[in-house]
Amino acid sequence: MLINYLVQRPVSCWGIASLLALCPLVGAEPEPVKPEKKSPWKHTATMGITLAQGNSETALGHLSLLSLRTWELNEFSAKVNGSYGKSDGVKNNETLHGALQYNRNIDEKKSFFYAKVDTLHDAIADIEYRLSASPGYGYHFLDNDRFKLSFELGPGFITEKLGSGDRNSYLTMRVGQNFEWRINERSRIWQSTEWLPQVSDFTNFIVVSELGVESKLTGNLNLRVMLQDNFDNRPSPGRKSNDLRLITGLSYSF
Repeated sequence: MLINYLVQRPVSCWGIASLLALCPLVGAEPEPVKPEKKSPWKHTATMGITLAQGNSETALGHLSLLSLRTWELNEFSAKVNGSYGKSDGVKNNETLHGALQYNRNIDEKKSFFYAKVDTLHDAIADIEYRLSASPGYGYHFLDNDRFKLSFELGPGFITEKLGSGDRNSYLTMRVGQNFEWRINERSRIWQSTEWLPQVSDFTNFIVVSELGVESKLTGNLNLRVMLQDNFDNRPSPGRKSNDLRLITGLSYSF
C-alpha cells in the first residue's frame, strides 16, 4: 500500500526527499569567518605647503610618502619627498629626496645593526645629485609606548655631482640620533639629527635635522608641522650653507 501511495503521489515524494536533504543543514553551525589579513606595511602620505628660507625664500608645494614594515627582528623603512615652487614665473625650489634603511635587531631588540642609503637632488643648492651610504650599529636607550630614543654610529661614503659639473667622493663617519614622544593617543612629537663629517677633513661636514609634531584630526587624517634643516659647511660656490624649511600639511595613514 505504501508503494502504491508513493507512486500515486510523486510530488509529495520529492517534497519529502527535499526536506530530508535539508534537515542536516538546519542545525549546522555557520563556517567561522576568517580574520582579515592585515598588511605588514604601514604607509603615510603627506601633502602641504612649505615656507623656505635660505637659498630660496618662497611658498611652495610639498609631497612625501613614508613606508614602514616590521617583522620578527627586522625593520625596513622607505621614504621619498619632494618640493617644487616658482616665484614670478621663475623656478626657485626643486628638491627630491629619498632614503632606505634596514635594521636588524639583536640583544632583545635593544641594539641593532643597520644599513642606510640616502639620495638628494637640490637644483637651487646646485646639487645635481648626492648619494650617501652607511652601515653601522645602533642602540635603543628608550623604547616603550611613550618614548623612543636611539643612536646610530658607523662609517659612510658620499659621492656627489654639482650643477657646475664638479664631482666629489669621500669617506665619512655617520652619527645619527632619533627621538619620539607620544604625548597621548592623538598627538606625538619627533626629532632626528644626522652628522656626516669627512674622515680626512672634519671641517667638511653635513648636518641634517628634522623636528615635527603631529595631531590626529579624524580617523587616519592628521595635521603635521615639520621643521627641516640641511646644513652644508662647504656649499656650492655662490650658495648659502643653511637651508631651512617649515612644512605644514595634512598626512594620511593607510
